[in-house]
Amino acid sequence: MTESPLVLVVDDDEAMRSSVQYLLASMGIACESYASAEAFLASPHLRPPLRPGCLLLDVRMPGMSGIELLRHLKERGCKRPVIMVSGHGDVPLAVAALKGGAEDFIEKPWKDQALLDAVNAAIRKSREVLARSAGREAVEARLAQLSRREREVLALVLDGRQNKEIATALSISVKTVEGHRQMVMEKMGTRSVAELARLALIPE
Repeated sequence: MTESPLVLVVDDDEAMRSSVQYLLASMGIACESYASAEAFLASPHLRPPLRPGCLLLDVRMPGMSGIELLRHLKERGCKRPVIMVSGHGDVPLAVAALKGGAEDFIEKPWKDQALLDAVNAAIRKSREVLARSAGREAVEARLAQLSRREREVLALVLDGRQNKEIATALSISVKTVEGHRQMVMEKMGTRSVAELARLALIPE
C-alpha cells in the first residue's frame, strides 16, 4: 500500500491529544483526534479504512469508555488495529482490552519510542489487512464474471474432481467440462488448479 498512514486518537485529555499529534507529526504520520467516544462515532471514520493506520483509545473517558468503544467497533466489523492507553494501567484493564481485540496496551506516561513502536506495528498490521481485503475484492470481481455453470465446474475442480467425474455430476460431456474449465482459467487469470486453489484461500 502506498497511501500515507492515519492515526485516530480518542482521549478526553487535551494535552495528551496534542502531545501525540506533535510526536506523530514529527515522524510524518498524520493524526486526527477526538475528545470523546461519542465525537468519534459521529465522524466519517467508521467506514472501512481506505488508508493504513490505527486507533489510539483511552480506556477511561467520561461517557462511553475506551473499552466500550472498542467492543462497539469490533461488533461493527472495524478492522483498524486498536491500541489502548490508560493512566490506570492495571492488569485487569490490560486483559480486558486485549481480550476485546486490542493490538496493544500502553500505560501513561509512556516513553515516546514505546508509543511509536506500537503505532508503527499497528500500521504494518493495517497494511496487511488492507492488502488482503484488496486481494479478496479482486478475486470476487473475477468470480462475478463466471457463469452459473462455470461456478459449478470451479467448485468441483476445487473439490478435487476429475473431468469425467465433473461431467457425470453435472450431466454434461467431458468436452463441455474441458471448455468450462478453460473459460474459468481465463476469467480467473490462472494457469493451473494450484493457482485457483490459492485464490480460493485468500482470507477475508
